[in-house]
Amino acid sequence: MASSLVFSKTKDIRFHHCDPAGIVFYPQYMVLCHEFIEDWFTEGLGIPYPDLVSLQRLGIPTVRLECNFRSPSRLGDKVAFSLRVKKLGNSSIQLDLTLAGRDSSGAAELRLEVEQSVVLVSLETGRPVELCADYRERMARFLEACADQ
Repeated sequence: MASSLVFSKTKDIRFHHCDPAGIVFYPQYMVLCHEFIEDWFTEGLGIPYPDLVSLQRLGIPTVRLECNFRSPSRLGDKVAFSLRVKKLGNSSIQLDLTLAGRDSSGAAELRLEVEQSVVLVSLETGRPVELCADYRERMARFLEACADQ
């Protein structure tokens, strides 16, 4: 099987992401992850996320979320986000996200692992919508090579 694509992007940890101790407050990781998924739609899939919501009236609410917090991120850190698709369902998309930064010596350090399932839904009805062939094809490029399909 051909290797899958990985969508990656680096984000800065800013003041508004942090608690008074200067580390990322864990709910802010979820905000950062959603921003990253929006970027994947727009930049990785070529499906502008604002158009998905405003014009197509579709959303991708999270229906399952599992996180492993490995090491804290701090104000000023640059964190590398990576995304692969674990599985495509009829209307669901299972994602694996990782966030990594650098420790004080400059070595790579895993900060967060996320398994997240989102479902494509109509914003008008709140009901799941089947992934169209075009979206499925675009997302399939990011399927993990070892995933059981």
